[in-house]
Amino acid sequence: MANDRVQMPSGMGGLVRYFDEYKSNITFKPGHVIIIIAVIVAIVIILHWQGSAWLGLK
Repeated sequence: MANDRVQMPSGMGGLVRYFDEYKSNITFKPGHVIIIIAVIVAIVIILHWQGSAWLGLK
């Protein structure tokens, strides 16, 4: 029974490595992402504050 074991190669320990690197044409610096998030937050706050008056919902 003990001789029926399956031997696995022990070189990588089950880890998979991918060598294909994908380089995107669009890159953002961390500062740009923070500025974009701040602008979106400001737009949402302004819309909550004045949006119903602008859209005629009052």
